[in-house]
Amino acid sequence: MREKYWYLKDCQLFEQLSSEVLAELESRSRMKRFRSGAPIYLPIDNSDGVLLVLSGQVKIFCLTPDGKQSIMTFISPGEVFGELALYQPGERGEHAEATMATEVVMIPAEAMRSVVESNPTLAIGLTRLVGFRRRRIEQRLKYLLFHSNRERLTHLLVELAEDFGSIGPDGEISLSIKLSHQDLASLIGSTRESVTVILGQMQAEGLLKLGRRKVIIRALDRLAKAVKIEVPLINNAKFMPVF
Repeated sequence: MREKYWYLKDCQLFEQLSSEVLAELESRSRMKRFRSGAPIYLPIDNSDGVLLVLSGQVKIFCLTPDGKQSIMTFISPGEVFGELALYQPGERGEHAEATMATEVVMIPAEAMRSVVESNPTLAIGLTRLVGFRRRRIEQRLKYLLFHSNRERLTHLLVELAEDFGSIGPDGEISLSIKLSHQDLASLIGSTRESVTVILGQMQAEGLLKLGRRKVIIRALDRLAKAVKIEVPLINNAKFMPVF
C-alpha cells in the first residue's frame, strides 16, 4: 500500500504541518477504495472522522422528499470533506458517494482534533473551508429561490470555472470536472430537460462548447456579466476575453 503520509502532505490544509506531525496523523489513518457509485457514508452514519480524496471524485448530496438528489458539491483529489465531524459529532446528515473509482484517506476525528488544537494555522484553514462551503451553498440557495433556471445555471458555470477551470492557448476554459446534464440540474434544483435546452441555447450563442459530460466555456466574461458578478481568477490568472 502506498504511504498516505505523502498524500497528506500534498493536501493544502496540511502543507504547514511538520513531517513528524504528518507521520503521526498518517499512522492513525486508513486508506480505502470505492468503486464508481459506491456510498462512502450515509446520512445516518456516525461522524467519526474527516476524509481526504486521493484520487477520483466524491459527490455530496441530500435526497428530497420525492427521492431526487440535491447535489451540494463535488470533492476533488487533495480536498477534505466530512470536516463537520470535528464540530458537530453525531450523524452525518448527508450522502457522500464516489462518482468514479476513488481512493480516500479516513482520518479519525480524535486524531484530527488533537492536531488542530496544537496547530492554529490548520484550525484557521478548516474554519475558512467550512465558511467557504457554507457561503457557496447559501449563494446557490439564494439563486434557487429568486432567479430563473438560466440565471442559476449561468451562476453555476462561473462557479465551476473558478473551481475546476483551466485556460487553453485559445483562451477557452475547459472544466476538468465531468458532469452530466442531470448533475447540473441537481446542482441548481432544475430538471435535466430544462438544463439541456438552456445549454443548447448557450452553445448557439457562442458562450459554450459541449461534449459528452464535458463543458468548454468560450465567453466567461459574458456569463459573469449576465449574473452581475466579477469574472473569477482561473488558476490564479485573470481571465482575458477572447476577441
